[in-house]
Amino acid sequence: MIKKLSLISLFTLLPASFYFAQTTVYAYVKDAAGKPIENAEIDLAQSGNDVTADKIGYFQFVDMQPGRYLITIFKPTFEPKIVEFDVTADEKRKDLGVISLNPSPTDAGVLVIDDSAGDNDEGGSSMQPTIGLLSSGRDVFQSVTAFELGAYWFRPRGIENRYEDILFNGVSMSKNDDGRVDFSNWGGLNDVTRYPFENVDNITPSEYTFGNLGGVVYYNTRASSYRKQTSLAYSFTNRSYFHRAMATYSSGLTKNGWAFTFSGSRRWADDGVIDGTYQDSYAYFAAIEKQFSSRHAINFTAFGAPTYRASNSPNTQETYDLMGKNYNAYWGWQDGEKRNSRIRRVFEPVFMLTDYLKIGENSNWNNTISYQFGRDGRSRLDWFHAADPNPTYYRKLPGYMYSGFMDADSDGSTDITDAEQAQFNAYVNQWQTNPNVSQIDWNSLYSANILNRYDMNGNEQGAVYTIVEDVNKDKTLNFASHFDTKLASNWKLNLNFNYQNLKSDNFREMKDLLGALYANDLNAFNNDAPNDADNPGRRIMEGDRTQYSYDLLRNTYALNASTEVDFPKWNVMASVFSSYSESQREGKFRNPLYADSKGKSDIYDAFDAGIKGRVTYKIDGRNFIVYNGALFSLAPTLNEIFINPRATNLITPGVENQIVNSNDLSYILRGQILKLRLGAYHTTMNNATEISRYYVDISSETADQGNALVAEVLSGINKTYKGLELGAEVKITPTLSANAVASYGDYRITNNPTVYTTDDDSVERTGSPVREWGTAQLKDYKVAGTPQKAYSFGLRYNSTKFWWLGASANYLQDQFLDFSALNKTAALYTNPLTGDNYNGVTPEQIARLTAQQKFEDQFMLNANAGKTFVYGKYRMGVSVSVNNILNNRDYVTGGFEQGRNVNFPESLADANRTYSYFGPKLWYDRGRTFFANVYLRF
Repeated sequence: MIKKLSLISLFTLLPASFYFAQTTVYAYVKDAAGKPIENAEIDLAQSGNDVTADKIGYFQFVDMQPGRYLITIFKPTFEPKIVEFDVTADEKRKDLGVISLNPSPTDAGVLVIDDSAGDNDEGGSSMQPTIGLLSSGRDVFQSVTAFELGAYWFRPRGIENRYEDILFNGVSMSKNDDGRVDFSNWGGLNDVTRYPFENVDNITPSEYTFGNLGGVVYYNTRASSYRKQTSLAYSFTNRSYFHRAMATYSSGLTKNGWAFTFSGSRRWADDGVIDGTYQDSYAYFAAIEKQFSSRHAINFTAFGAPTYRASNSPNTQETYDLMGKNYNAYWGWQDGEKRNSRIRRVFEPVFMLTDYLKIGENSNWNNTISYQFGRDGRSRLDWFHAADPNPTYYRKLPGYMYSGFMDADSDGSTDITDAEQAQFNAYVNQWQTNPNVSQIDWNSLYSANILNRYDMNGNEQGAVYTIVEDVNKDKTLNFASHFDTKLASNWKLNLNFNYQNLKSDNFREMKDLLGALYANDLNAFNNDAPNDADNPGRRIMEGDRTQYSYDLLRNTYALNASTEVDFPKWNVMASVFSSYSESQREGKFRNPLYADSKGKSDIYDAFDAGIKGRVTYKIDGRNFIVYNGALFSLAPTLNEIFINPRATNLITPGVENQIVNSNDLSYILRGQILKLRLGAYHTTMNNATEISRYYVDISSETADQGNALVAEVLSGINKTYKGLELGAEVKITPTLSANAVASYGDYRITNNPTVYTTDDDSVERTGSPVREWGTAQLKDYKVAGTPQKAYSFGLRYNSTKFWWLGASANYLQDQFLDFSALNKTAALYTNPLTGDNYNGVTPEQIARLTAQQKFEDQFMLNANAGKTFVYGKYRMGVSVSVNNILNNRDYVTGGFEQGRNVNFPESLADANRTYSYFGPKLWYDRGRTFFANVYLRF
C-alpha cells in the first residue's frame, strides 16, 4: 500500500513541476580587466543556499520560479556587488551576462571616520543599469574624492551636506531644521551600511526619490539581503576616537522564511588628539524579516547610536601660536580630570516596518512606515552678571596686553619698554604653563557660585556660572511608498510618495548649577526682565527649562515619478516631483520684548516642483556620453523660515524658495586597460537665505547703534558652481594600477544680497526687531568650506596572494574663509551720527578691511596596506591606512570671520594691531592620522 501511494505521489508531482516555469539563471564573474574571478561567492537573498563561481567565473541557479530576485557577489579584495533581476514565466534560461567586480575601495582608500564627517567610511555599489554603463558603482573619481580628498573636507562640486539625500527604505534622513543629514544617528554601523542598494552621484536621477544636488544613497535594510555570516572587528585609530569594536550576525533566509541581522559597536577615546575631546559612542541595529511567499515579505528595522562626544573650539591664530594646533579652549581641569564644557549627547533611535509586495510578473510595491524620536543636547557655559569664563576672550589673551602697551605710548612710538616686554613675556609664559589661565578654571567657577549663595543680609542668591544644554527633541513620523513596474521589456516606471510629520521640541535646560543653590530665569541683556513673563521670579534647578522653550511643527507631502527607457544606443531617464509643506512655530514662554512670542504662529506653506533628466548615448560597448540636467525649487528649512525662533514667531524677511538649475556633460570610457571620465558642470542657486548668529559691536565714538547678539540674514543670495572633473584609472599590469583625479572648480556669489538683522536691542530702541542694512558687497566672493580645486595621483598593487599596497599624493587649492556680511555693507564706513563716511575712509582701506581671506595651497601624502587570509569558511583581514604622512599642520579645514567690529575706526585699528583682537576663528587639520583594522568573518 505504501509503495502504491509513493508511486501515485511520484507520478502526480512530476508532471506538476512542468506546470510551473522553472528557469536556470547564470552569469560570469570577472574583474575589470576581463579576467575570470574564481571562487567568488554568490548569495541569493531569497534562499539560504550560496553558490560558488568555478575557475572560469561561471555560476548558476536552477529551478528558479517567476519573481524578483536579488543576488550579492563576494570576493576578498573586491567590492561586493548587488544585482537585482526578474524571472518571468516564459524564460527557460536567463543570462545575466558578465558581472564585473571592482577592487574594494574599503581596502584601498582612506577611511573617513571623523564623526563630524558622518563616520561614513565605506563605499558601495548597487545593480548594473541595462546598457552596461556602471554608473551605480563608484568610479575612480567618486572613490578618490570620497576616500582620499574627502578626508580633507573636500566637497565634490562644492555642494554642502544639506544638498545630499540619504534614505533608509525610502525614508529620508535629512533634518528639518537645517536640511542636513546627521550621520551620528547611525554612526558605527559600518557593517550594515557598507554597501548601499543605490548610489547615484550629483544630479543623476534616482529610482527612489527625486534627489538633490549631492546625489542619493539608498539603503535597503531587508534582513535577507545581508550575507549569511558572523563578523567581528576591532579598529585602532587616532582620529575622532581611538578604539572601535563591532560585531554583526546575519542568519540568511531560513527554511521557514525568517531572516535576522543584528549589529552592534562601540567607539571610544578617553582623550583625543585634540586636547579634551573624549568620546563614548554605542550603536545597535536589528532587522527581522518574515517571507510569507516569494511575493510577500515584511521587515522590521530598528537602529540607533547613543553618542557622548566632547567638542573642540575654533581659535584665533594668536591662540594657536601660543598653544599649538591641538589647543582646545572648551576644557579645564577638575579634580584631576579634564572636563569639557561643550558636550554633545545625542540618541535618536529609528524604528521601521517595511512591506514588500510583488504584484503580477513585472511590478513591485514597497511601503515603509517609520518613527524616530529622541534627544539631541549640546551643553555650554553660561553666566549671569559675571565675567566671560572663556580663556580665549580677547581681553584675556597676551595680545590684548601687548596692544595696551602700544596704545599707552603718548609719543606715538611703536616700541614697548623693556619692563613692558618683560611683563608681556611673563604673561605669555603663564598662558603656556598654567592651565588655570589657558583653560577653563572650574575651581574658580565653583568658588564664585559658592561665595554668591547668600547676600550680606543672608538672603539666597542665584548662580553666576552654570552649564546649560540646548536641547532638541524631535518626534518624526514617516510614510514612504515605492512602486515600480516594467511597462515593456525596455521601459520602467517608478512612483514614490512620502509623508512626514514633525514635532520638534526645543528648549534650554539647566544641566549643572556648579555649586549654586539655584539660577535666575532672567535676561541680563534686558535689564533682568524674566525670560518667561508668565512666570516671573522662577528659581531654576537642574533639569528645569530656562531662557526659551518652543515647538516647531511641520507636515510635508512629496510625490515623485520617474521613468527609464532603454534603446540599443540610447538610455533615457526622466524624473519629476512636487511637494507641499506647512511649517509653524508654537512658543511656550512669553518673552517680554515680543508680543508674538507665545502661542502658535501663522502657517508658512511652501510648494516645490522640479524635473530631472539623464540621456546616455552608447557609442560602443566601452564609450559613453552622458548628459544630466535638473531644474527644481527647494522650500526653506525651519531655521531659515523663523529668524529668531527662541524668542518670536517672526518670519525671516525676504525668505523664498531656492531655485536650482544644474547641468553636466561627461564622456566615459570603460576599457580593460583604461577607465576614464571627463566631465563639465554648471549649477546656479538663486533666492537662497542664509542666517548666522554672532555678537556684534555697531557702536562708535560718535554714536551708539547697540551691541547685541544678532541673527544676520542674507536674503536673496545667488551662487554659481562650475568646473571640470577628470578621473582616470590605468591598469599598468594585471596587479599594478594607477589613478589620477582632478577637480577644477569655481564657486562664487553672483550678486549683492540684502542684509537684515534682528536682536533684542533693536526692539528696545525702535520697537521693531528687524533692521535692514541695505546690500552687502559680496559679488564674486568665493563659497567657503571646501577647497575649490583638488588633484590626486595614486598607485595600487594588488597581489594575487590577497594583499595590497597603495599610496596617493593629494594637492588642495583655493580654500577661502567664511565671511561676515554685515561689515560688507555701508554700515562699516558710515558714521551713524552724521550719515556721512568716517574721516579718512578710502576705497583702498575698505577693500583691505573687507577682502576675503584665501588660505595657502596644501600637499598631503597618504598610504594604505592590507592582507586577507582565508581558512576554509573563516576569513580574516588586516589593514592599515595613514593620512597626511608628512604631518602637515598648516591646512585649515574650516573657519569664519568674526563680525564683531561693524564700524570703521575700530575695524581699522584692529587690522593694524600686531595681535588682532577679533581675528578669524579657525580649525586646523589634525596632522598625521592612522586607522588600523582587523576583522574575522565566518
